[in-house]
Amino acid sequence: MRRMSTDERRARLAVRHRLAPTARTDDPVAIAEGMVALHATDPSTVFLSTAARMATPAVEPLERALYDDRRLVRTLCMRRTMFVLPVPMVPVVQAACTDALVPGERKRTLAMLAQNGAADADAHLRALEAATVAAIEEHGEITGAELSRVVPGLRQQLLVGKGTKWEGMIGLTTRVLFLLSTEQRIVRGRPRGGWTSSQYRWSPMSSWLPGNVTNPGADDARVELSRLWLRAFGPATVADLKWWSGLTLGQVRKAVAALDVEEVDLDGVPGVVLAGDVAPTPEPEPWVALLPSLDPTTMGWQQRAWYLGDHAKTLFDANGNAGPTVWCDGRVVGGWAQRKTGEVVFRLLDDVGRDAGAAVEAEAARLTAWLGDVRVTPRFPTPLQRTLIA
Repeated sequence: MRRMSTDERRARLAVRHRLAPTARTDDPVAIAEGMVALHATDPSTVFLSTAARMATPAVEPLERALYDDRRLVRTLCMRRTMFVLPVPMVPVVQAACTDALVPGERKRTLAMLAQNGAADADAHLRALEAATVAAIEEHGEITGAELSRVVPGLRQQLLVGKGTKWEGMIGLTTRVLFLLSTEQRIVRGRPRGGWTSSQYRWSPMSSWLPGNVTNPGADDARVELSRLWLRAFGPATVADLKWWSGLTLGQVRKAVAALDVEEVDLDGVPGVVLAGDVAPTPEPEPWVALLPSLDPTTMGWQQRAWYLGDHAKTLFDANGNAGPTVWCDGRVVGGWAQRKTGEVVFRLLDDVGRDAGAAVEAEAARLTAWLGDVRVTPRFPTPLQRTLIA
């Protein structure tokens, strides 16, 4: 079995994830393609992840690709998580991952309506969906609050968790919009406010994706998704792909079996790589990067010791969400945070030497200047991040 060393994996990471200086680009679509998708649970992550991979970091190219040229789109897919991905990927992730979520989400919404007195929950929901889609198509883009004024039925409040400690009220607008977006009928567009905002305007998916596009079959889509992931993140283990995709182990094994892959030894752990993708990667020049919380590189694998070391408890929260990380030559060496003053501060957890330490300091100063008046607060704080801003 061919051995692929940790050094090789780190070199691939630097080049394929566009973190080495010579691999960076100012094309946000190329950045997203190289990562398969950009993690978007936290709106700021998309922009910070992109900026870290740009030769000349800027917000405008990504906003243009998302909202004007509409070559990128924000959607729910792997692991029931929001990602920004190239528009041609939508049918693939929909068939591979998201379609399976729709029946359960629809059933849950119908149960909520029935428990809140709807005589015919299915007819009621479908009428609301039709009215909501029609209003979005008429306006082109519209916020949830504006929709509730245009479609009165969306104003209904639903009691959930009755009799439990989780009892509370949620707006029907939230459930209807979530269901429609899960079915890829509507899409989150330009936010209200700046690029850190999560209050989106809604648009028809047809504004991004032509209506005559046919989704592939689920099996074919999972094969293609696995191929793209291995191209970006391989060599890796089947467990890594299962975790990243959110698919079942059986689905992943079936997809990998349909690909032309080669088994490799990852320092004693069996892994796979696309056949023909085994040539050594030239060692990149020294590099450092400050990656944001939930960055797709930090969150790319389930088995992370080869790049994370023993820093997981310091740099991840209890649920496995990565905080802001400092990288040096393909490994995580510390973490960073932005204080209320706007200053980006960091702490190194490994000795990286004088030159790399100076490079990290310069990168923190550059990020401080680039952020300016913008304040970034990670949605999932980690132990080190809390310490740095205390």
